[in-house]
Amino acid sequence: RDKRVLKCTCGARKMDSEHCIRTGILTVSDRCSRGEAEDTSGRNLEAIVNAKTLINGKVVARQCVPDDIEDIKKTLLQWSDVEKINLILTTGGTGFSARDVTPEATREVITKEAPGIAIAIIQKSLNITPMAMLSRLVCGIRNQSLIINLPGSRKGAQECFEFASPAIPHAVDQLQERKMKTDKLHSLLSVHGSPSPAIASHGCHCTTERSQSSTVASRPRQSPYPLISVADAQAIILERCSEIGVEEAVLQVALGKILAEDVYATDPLPPFPASIKDGYAVIASDGDGPREVVDAIPAGSNPLLRVKPGQCARISTGAPVPEPCDAVVQVEDTELIQASEDGSQELKVNILAAPTAGQDIRPVGSDIQRGQRILTQRMKLSASDLGLLASIGATTVKIHKVPQVAVLSTGNEVVRPDDELKPGQIRDSNKTALIALLGKSGFPAFDAGIARDEFEDLVKKLERAFEATDVIVSSGGVSMGEKDLLKAVLVKEFSATIHFGRVLMKPGKPTTFASLVYGDRLKVVFGLPGNPVSAAVTCQLFVLPGLRKMSGHTTVHPTSIRAKLADDTTLDPRPEYHRAVLSWSEDCTLPVAKSTGNQISSRLLSLQGANALLVLPPATAETKSLPAGTVVTALVTDTI
Repeated sequence: RDKRVLKCTCGARKMDSEHCIRTGILTVSDRCSRGEAEDTSGRNLEAIVNAKTLINGKVVARQCVPDDIEDIKKTLLQWSDVEKINLILTTGGTGFSARDVTPEATREVITKEAPGIAIAIIQKSLNITPMAMLSRLVCGIRNQSLIINLPGSRKGAQECFEFASPAIPHAVDQLQERKMKTDKLHSLLSVHGSPSPAIASHGCHCTTERSQSSTVASRPRQSPYPLISVADAQAIILERCSEIGVEEAVLQVALGKILAEDVYATDPLPPFPASIKDGYAVIASDGDGPREVVDAIPAGSNPLLRVKPGQCARISTGAPVPEPCDAVVQVEDTELIQASEDGSQELKVNILAAPTAGQDIRPVGSDIQRGQRILTQRMKLSASDLGLLASIGATTVKIHKVPQVAVLSTGNEVVRPDDELKPGQIRDSNKTALIALLGKSGFPAFDAGIARDEFEDLVKKLERAFEATDVIVSSGGVSMGEKDLLKAVLVKEFSATIHFGRVLMKPGKPTTFASLVYGDRLKVVFGLPGNPVSAAVTCQLFVLPGLRKMSGHTTVHPTSIRAKLADDTTLDPRPEYHRAVLSWSEDCTLPVAKSTGNQISSRLLSLQGANALLVLPPATAETKSLPAGTVVTALVTDTI
């Protein structure tokens, strides 16, 4: 078996294959057990455990049972007494409904409670939602098995497992009576104090990221983070990025925002019978022939004179039709018979064609009826929507709040664009490009400055950003270099959870996503690569969808269309997001995608003029390139 040694920052040495935590995942759900719903929570927990990012675990059993005490007890007893599984995670059945009986079943099985784990989970969950106070989680021990109840939702189960994970390896070591390991940890704690909430996947209470005092030679040669797909990374982000609330805004600032409630008309539109044409208001039953012109009604007036048979009133478009007129005859269908001596008034006109009742009149409420729903929540407010709101007298509207965003650059070599370059320095193009891209997409961003590749300076810059904003978008400091400190700082100083640290893609492999609680608010951090193109591409694929989700959007990803390659295209071993220009010709039903040239991640010119990212598959032994004319998926990133 593999005896690869992991070198920990605390100095301990652990075998990667030794003392793996054998884990069972029990989903408790009537609907899942009947096949009426998918067990997304259990599947997600299995993936997290097997990824070894939180604990050095391996799922050896996974099962779904209905919300029945006896079925739950039977599985827990089998796993703890017979299969002797180290860790049993249950998900579901912890709520207030009559069928939620997982805590009761767990209490009947365990011989000792572990209330500290449940308290820690609930305490940290309350920082995310006040609904955590309704949790009835039970944690405890049976023989040498640790049993932990988790919520039934995928998001809640993952969060609570993450909260409990720092204590799990030591708890299992104690239950397995591994005295050397537990004594060593107790000794370390007596010297160094409490461990970080983020622990290495091999169960030691250190972080796999380098600490401030690590030496270059002892840095890891392989990333501890599993390489996940773009789709999985996007799913994780959307799970973690929650809407941040609703606010009332004046119409002038509501353009492009997401409506938070349905809007109903308080008045009909038009509120009076309105003329559609410039002409004459007449009584239709009078037919054609001469009419005496007795009034002139411009738009905005309130006609008081009552028109009699044989009479008419000159009327403007949009003006109210006087009683008892029921038709309007356009000017073109009349001729003048008599005018005043000075020509300022028309006295008599001839109606050339007999009108019909209702002709060229907008009835009351024909556009919008009183009480009619005119806008639906979750709509993205357009200019015409704001005009519609104004037409019903609305001056404010409830919208979903837009998250406050900070953009932070990192690197000793990075200087402001207006600084004179010294040897080894480059100007900060990332921040300018990212702030512009975010602003264009409806997310104004705060400039958080440039952090040097120093632990203390990065902490200071992040603290400033956390105090002012909800989301931090950083560039640089997330790869394997000796000065790439972002993940270590987030974990060590802010007790952050790193949800992923590598993505299988080109460009953007080191992309990192983390969350943490600062003060009493949840913060999310997008750690983008430092190469300019990588930062821009990952902002399109990860940051913007996350921000849209937080802002209430229902459609968060870039528009996807099909396009034909203009030229032969070489494939990369990784899935590639290739910058291209889409254009149509008259004889083509699909756009043609023209590459912007050299796709190296440092070449900003590859973004010039690009309006799409081509989703190219990885190369295989059989397929090294795609010929011109191949149809591929294109993600639209700009106006076509």
